[in-house]
Parts: sequence; C-alpha cells; structure tokens
Amino acid sequence: MTSPTAKTSNQEKALAAFVAKKAEIDAMLARLQSLSDDHFDVGPDEVTWSHVDHVAHYANLLEQITDMAFNEGEHAG
Repeated sequence: MTSPTAKTSNQEKALAAFVAKKAEIDAMLARLQSLSDDHFDVGPDEVTWSHVDHVAHYANLLEQITDMAFNEGEHAG
C-alpha cells in the first residue's frame, strides 16, 4: 500500500517533470516562431526548391505533432 505522503511526493515529481518538459517545448516553439518570422533565414531572392523541401518537411513534422495533440488526422477517433 502506498502512503499518502509517497503518493504526493510521486505526484510532485511528475508535476515537476511535466513543467520542465513544457518549458522545453515552449523554448523550441519560441525559436521556431523566431525563425519563421525571419523566413527561415532565406531572402526572397535566395529561395530554391531545396528551401521549399525543408519548409515542407518542417510542416509535415509539425502536422504530426498537432494531429496527436488535437486528435486529428491519423490520430482522430
């Protein structure tokens, strides 16, 4: 049997780990937003199909994440 103190301690550890991971995600999102705001460090006269491929890949990966987070796409239902 788990004591109430042990359960609380475990829950506190889980909360601390959750908050730490959330902070990591927030930092990554801020970096991505900054990079996007700067057009992924590519000027309009420099864009090639390679840049399009990179941005499409980023979009695909983010779509996978948002589909999981919002139960959409292949994660729906």
